[in-house]
Amino acid sequence: MVNLTSAEKALKTVYLGVVANQLNTGVNPFMAKIEQTTSDVWGKQIVKMVPYGLNGGVGAGTETGVLPVAAGNNYERFTLDLKNLYGRIEISDKAMRASLSSEGAFVNLLNAEMEGLLKASKFNLGRMLFGDGSGKLTTLPADTLAAETSFTVDDVRNLTEGMVVDVVAQSNNAVISGMGALRILAVDRSAKTVTVDKSLTGSITKGDYLTVQGSVNNEITGLGAIFSSEGTLYGLSKSTHKWLVPKTHTAATLSLEVMQEAIDDIDITTGGNVDMIVCSYDARRRYIDLCSSLRMNMDYMELDGGYKTITYSGIPVVADRFAPAGTMYMLNSKDFKLHQLCDWRWIEGNEGKVLHQNADTATYNATLVKYADLICDRPIGQAVISGITA
Repeated sequence: MVNLTSAEKALKTVYLGVVANQLNTGVNPFMAKIEQTTSDVWGKQIVKMVPYGLNGGVGAGTETGVLPVAAGNNYERFTLDLKNLYGRIEISDKAMRASLSSEGAFVNLLNAEMEGLLKASKFNLGRMLFGDGSGKLTTLPADTLAAETSFTVDDVRNLTEGMVVDVVAQSNNAVISGMGALRILAVDRSAKTVTVDKSLTGSITKGDYLTVQGSVNNEITGLGAIFSSEGTLYGLSKSTHKWLVPKTHTAATLSLEVMQEAIDDIDITTGGNVDMIVCSYDARRRYIDLCSSLRMNMDYMELDGGYKTITYSGIPVVADRFAPAGTMYMLNSKDFKLHQLCDWRWIEGNEGKVLHQNADTATYNATLVKYADLICDRPIGQAVISGITA
């Protein structure tokens, strides 16, 4: 007979493995190539000694001359707090009891909840991969008065219906007090307007922005932080450590020459090999147009995870919905690692239970968690082409 114990067992033994695999390999092709490891995790932090440059203990000399002075590798310490990644499902007691008499109905109930969790988690992990850790989804381009439920934003790429968001002040990067979390009801992607479930309770200043609820400055350190030319990365100043800044190529018109130049620069500077090109959809269309105009054959490649994509010189060219418009990243996936305390797990309570009753309500919830963050060991071994329009 199906009961609450059966639900607990199914979540632990059936769904957890499937969901963890999908979140590790099914978010996007680049995430699927990144190694996940528990190394260099110390308590709540990632502390990693990373070499840069070359060993200095080499040289040429005379037959009887003085040998080269020993000068070992250069190291810097990367320090990063583990980010707390959560996903929750909620099932009402009524719905659970209504399905307990039918195993098929109960399975359908759990399937629906897990599919919803998986879809939302994939969306947010894919989005975080291109973020800078701040959690910023989009910026508000103008002052917005109180009592409005619809307002304009700069970019709707990171927004979709159902998301629960906070409004954050750019002045102090703190959630605007009294605003409360807002549920997105509709997104007009042509007009770039968003409709939420309740009126704004205070004035908004141009430059304020939206984040997923509770996520301001709590998301993983994605490509936005790695490819920024300013500030700090992993606790080190980019202005002092120039090797922390990837090369940026600006080209309004995409050409094979500028693509090869970006790849060659990486090889010349670091000896690294680009094994994936990740770009926006419009940049991929520009590349397809370019191949067509040059009458080049379009080669295809099937990647791990079932992804099929076009290639450039044997390198997969993958478009991603969250990549900034007009952008093409040249990446070496071997330089990236997702350091984690553990893989995806259910938060367990007393007696190992994963389903917990919500206080004062006839509902149960289960929370999926992973403590992790992304580190690129060699930022200078990556490159980006930006500003592509033609």
